[in-house]
Amino acid sequence: MESIKRVYKIGPGPSSSHTIGPYNAAKDFLNTYKDFDEVVIDLYGSLALTGKGHGTDKILLKAFENYKAIINFHYTFDDIDHPNTLDFSIFKNGKIINKTRYYSIGGGDILKQGQKIEKSKEIYPFNSFNGLKNYLNKHNLASIVDVVDEFEDKDVNDFLFKIFKAMIHEIESNLKKEGYLPGNLGVKKVAKNIYEKALDEKDEFERKILFITSYAYAASEGNADGDLVVTAPTCGSCGVLPSILYYEYKHNNINIDKIVGALKVAGLLTNIVIKNASISGATLGCQAEIGTASAIASGALCYLHDMSVYQIEYASELALEHFLGLTCDPVNGYVQIPCIERNGIGALRSLISYIYAKDISILRRNKVSFDEVVKAMKITGDSLSKDYKETSIGGLAKIIKK
Repeated sequence: MESIKRVYKIGPGPSSSHTIGPYNAAKDFLNTYKDFDEVVIDLYGSLALTGKGHGTDKILLKAFENYKAIINFHYTFDDIDHPNTLDFSIFKNGKIINKTRYYSIGGGDILKQGQKIEKSKEIYPFNSFNGLKNYLNKHNLASIVDVVDEFEDKDVNDFLFKIFKAMIHEIESNLKKEGYLPGNLGVKKVAKNIYEKALDEKDEFERKILFITSYAYAASEGNADGDLVVTAPTCGSCGVLPSILYYEYKHNNINIDKIVGALKVAGLLTNIVIKNASISGATLGCQAEIGTASAIASGALCYLHDMSVYQIEYASELALEHFLGLTCDPVNGYVQIPCIERNGIGALRSLISYIYAKDISILRRNKVSFDEVVKAMKITGDSLSKDYKETSIGGLAKIIKK
């Protein structure tokens, strides 16, 4: 598996696959071609169907701001190899001089047609949670963090410290904001209101629920507003892991070094999902985004409370298992309904999964492994209709028309 640095990226919302990915593709293209006067950008599949709601056109126009740019939306999956496909065709004096196809493969990562996903950067000698456990046993290591520290560069701690600082900023800045999110859905920003309710709440459990929810909403509302967010592991699921980590940091006084360790655990879990399935909603549905985010936040939370590797796996598997089949159905293509609410629910599922791991995992050995539930997620996602894979064709997007 590759470095966990690939997991965490700081970029503009509202969608890592629809904004960060296309923007990265444009920049990659511009590194090769500069001598042209017009570009025609063709968007296909999910990238076209939800591109306007996700701001794909705006981010691409920004990337090509020095050129005349035309964007075409092709609402079809015919003759494409990936649901997030885009073509750049460039012209000089009215004549086409190049056409290049890219795929936005999730989490802001891109792939140029004809290229293969690079394997040379793989640094871990295993590709699964079972492989991780075998490595821990073979080398008498007690912590997943020990494994990460063995294989990552020395600057990984500084990198993750900056990532967490960005998470803090995306939460705290959006806890202060009011108003409405862009688009025609009329969705009001409520993170600040939820936070204020939490401050006034007397019941300790409900207070905790409201605080975590307000943090998840803050990050998600910022994402929907096009703010800079951290892919955790995607923009669409950016509220889950940060809300859990921020709560522990703010309310339980967990120190920054421990938070960095939790990000290492979450990053390694994400890499396992990427290697064996996908974190892209356009590929496997929202189970791949919110499901994965909830799973990695569960594992991170267990680590923060010094639980065993078995309990980390238990919580992560549990969270993902009970999001299996979750469809990606953004209304009108905006990452607002049901996405913001799902981030809140995903964060709370992480908390519940942690509690189950702490109190129930010791009563009966779990018969479902993390690797098995990741495999089940891929099988489930592959069998889902394209209507439920970030196309705004099925589910809530079909029922709710604005």
